[in-house]
Order: sequence, then C-alpha cells, then structure tokens
Amino acid sequence: MDNDKKAFLFALSAVLLWSTVATAFKITLNYLSPLQMVTAASAVSCLVLTLVAFIQGKQAQLLLELRRMPLYYLLIGVLNPTVYYLVLFEAYSLLPASEAQPLNYTWAIALTFMAAVLLKQKIRKRDWFASALGYLGVLVIATRGDIIGLSFSNLEGVLWALLSTFLWALYWIINTKRNADSVVQLVLAFGLSLPFLWLASVWYDDWSGIPWQGWLAVSYVGLFEMGITFLLWMSAMKTATNTSLISNLIFLSPFISLILLNQIIGETIHMSTIAGLVLIITGLVFQRIRIKKKPLG
Repeated sequence: MDNDKKAFLFALSAVLLWSTVATAFKITLNYLSPLQMVTAASAVSCLVLTLVAFIQGKQAQLLLELRRMPLYYLLIGVLNPTVYYLVLFEAYSLLPASEAQPLNYTWAIALTFMAAVLLKQKIRKRDWFASALGYLGVLVIATRGDIIGLSFSNLEGVLWALLSTFLWALYWIINTKRNADSVVQLVLAFGLSLPFLWLASVWYDDWSGIPWQGWLAVSYVGLFEMGITFLLWMSAMKTATNTSLISNLIFLSPFISLILLNQIIGETIHMSTIAGLVLIITGLVFQRIRIKKKPLG
C-alpha cells in the first residue's frame, strides 16, 4: 500500500470517528455535567496520549519541554481542554447537537479574524465572502430559518457555541508558536490542567451515582474526540504526499454526524440546519480555493 492510500485510510478513520462525537456528547451529558465531562474525558485522553508518548520514546522530550516552559503549558491547558471544552459542552447542553455541531465548524472563519487581530494578517476579499456565507449559515441554523423575524431557538446556546470557535482559533494561533512535538504538547497541556479540573469538579459536582453508561460514554469522548482521532489525523497529514488529497474529507464529518444524531438518539434534523450547514461548508470551501492569476501578455 502506497503512502497516499495509507493517508486516505488514516484520514477517513479520523473523519468517521469525529462524526460520532456529537452523538457521544449528548449521551454523556445525560449522566455528567459539562465540568465532570471535561474532567473525565481529559483524564482518559491524557492517559492514552501519555502511553503513546512513552511507546514512541518521548519521555525525554516531555521532561525537557516541561522544564523549559511550565507556565506556557499551564496556560495552554487552561485554554484547551479546560475553558474550550467547558464552553463547548455548555453549548451542547443548551442546543440540540444537530445545531451545536454545525456552528462549531465556523472556527476556521473565526481563525481568520483572530489571525488578523493577533498576527496582523490581511483579510482577503474571499475571506470576507466566506465569512458572510458562514455566518449567514449560523443565522439560518440559530433561527431555524426565521431570519427576518430573528426568532432564535436558544440564543444563549448559540453564543456559547460561537464563543467556542474563537477559543479554538486562539488555541491554534498560540499553539503554532511553539515548535514542539504535537503529542508532547497535548500530554503536558492536559496533564497540567487535570489537577485544577479535578478540584473544581469535586467542589461543584457530585461524582457519586454515575452509572456505567456515563463512564463508558465519557471514556469514548476522551478516546475519540481528544485522543486517538487526533493521532490518526496527524498520521494522515504526515503520510500524504499532498495534504489536499485528504483535507477535504473533513467536510464529510458534519453530514455523517447529522445522520447519526437522527438515527441513534432520534434528534429531529430541521431543513434549516441542513441549509445552514451547506452555507457554512460552501464558505469554508470557497475560502480554501486557490485562484491562479493569468500571466499578463
């Protein structure tokens, strides 16, 4: 099997697993609070990623990075997983997953504006057009098609979902400044955030009485939202001779996710959700298109 076929299988596996997490979020929130969910899922993910780091022989890198920049990784851990997932899970607790998940896909648009503010990058005309399409899609989903009346299904949930996109964009901007191994960065960020998450969850929540279904669901989130799936996607990006061969696969995820939400937990998928999602994806695809300029003369 050549490298591109391997990359395609890695990427497709990641996309299929990511397509299941919105359903897993809603199931888990039946048993755990958002804070408990972040804490338990982060613990599972940290354990898995630490095992991967040790299998790959990265113990020395872990210690070196921790000694070099402990405060940096502590702050990164506060941002992700702590604040980002608390905000994201709060959005999922207030909105149907079929609405929260498409809204989260606008993080790439949020990244454009965050890069312009923090990195002084220029916003291109196509970025403005893509943003207009994307946030029109948000409006369609948030109002369930009643754009003129601006009758929001749950404005608070929509605002939490949009805030999560800017937090995720901020995380990527900060994270790319540090040229370190991705697994090492995740282990340190998750590991340093866990004591604070655990203390907060013990203080605010009651861990007794959580059934095995809740533990199973949150373990699934930790494995496939934060852990293994990231490694699969990272392997695909490293293996592919041209990342464009696999990068567009990610746009399959929200549509597969809607099917799973409908079939597994019985969520009603509104036509406005599909229409809004199409607008968001169209904007993202347009933003990625490379326009070749014809030579003069």
